[in-house]
Amino acid sequence: MPEADDTKGEKSFYVDIPQKSEPFFLKGAKAYDWGMQNRLARIFNAASGRTVMLAFDHGYFQGPTTGLERPDITILPLAPHADALMLTRGILRSVIPPALTRATVLRASGGPSILRELSDERIALDMEDALRLNACAVATQVFIGSAFETQSVINLTNLIDRGNRVGMPVLGVTAVGKEMVRDAKYIRLAVRICAELGAAFVKTYFVPDFETVTASCPVPIVIAGGKKLPELDALRMASAAIDQGAAGVDMGRNIFQSEAPLAMIRAVRAVVHENVRPEEAYEMFLEMKQRPA
Repeated sequence: MPEADDTKGEKSFYVDIPQKSEPFFLKGAKAYDWGMQNRLARIFNAASGRTVMLAFDHGYFQGPTTGLERPDITILPLAPHADALMLTRGILRSVIPPALTRATVLRASGGPSILRELSDERIALDMEDALRLNACAVATQVFIGSAFETQSVINLTNLIDRGNRVGMPVLGVTAVGKEMVRDAKYIRLAVRICAELGAAFVKTYFVPDFETVTASCPVPIVIAGGKKLPELDALRMASAAIDQGAAGVDMGRNIFQSEAPLAMIRAVRAVVHENVRPEEAYEMFLEMKQRPA
């Protein structure tokens, strides 16, 4: 039997101090349930409101991408410096140590390889498995303007419905095919569709007039790194995106294909979380690059 509370001193009810009810810090997320907010708070840093995601899910359609031939060697040293890892469940189970306490965003779509039409994707992850793997979010792509646009949008809505039932945020990723123009008009269309359908946050490309993209999207946006750029250019892109309202980056090749990946991810963190200017972050990168591993 539990012991009775027979403490003789006065109880402290703090009747003169109202209970605090802190608003959730993330854009568009104040109405989410506790579990959804908690998962998002593990992806986004509460102090800065931003995230540095490390993307290495490329193998789900590209196979052993350059720099990802051995993720156990190339990615594991970088993982502790990311806020969240964007990856597939296969790599999570086979490579990532369970003791690593970084948030995970699981790729949930798949189907075609680079040999076929990429927009013809389906949901390729059961929500129960995402929960079993303790994911903080799941991700699928939308291919607005592609041959399989409707299918990809239905993939997103089905995943959001399943996620809402269990408190799992969904990341909507805006894919851009060869025939699609990467400009603010197109990106505004794609990210707004994701948000309107219920995505908790959106990943897209940085384009001129990006502030109109973030202003018209009611949920956080993280930018994709895209193809490998010179390090200073990648840092300038990240800084400009943050200045124009992005809530972080989801970089892959611009980190793991860098000549000094560990120095690069630390420089990106300085830009995203500390508002360090890109030229200063690049000097940090050069300095860290010279240090012994």
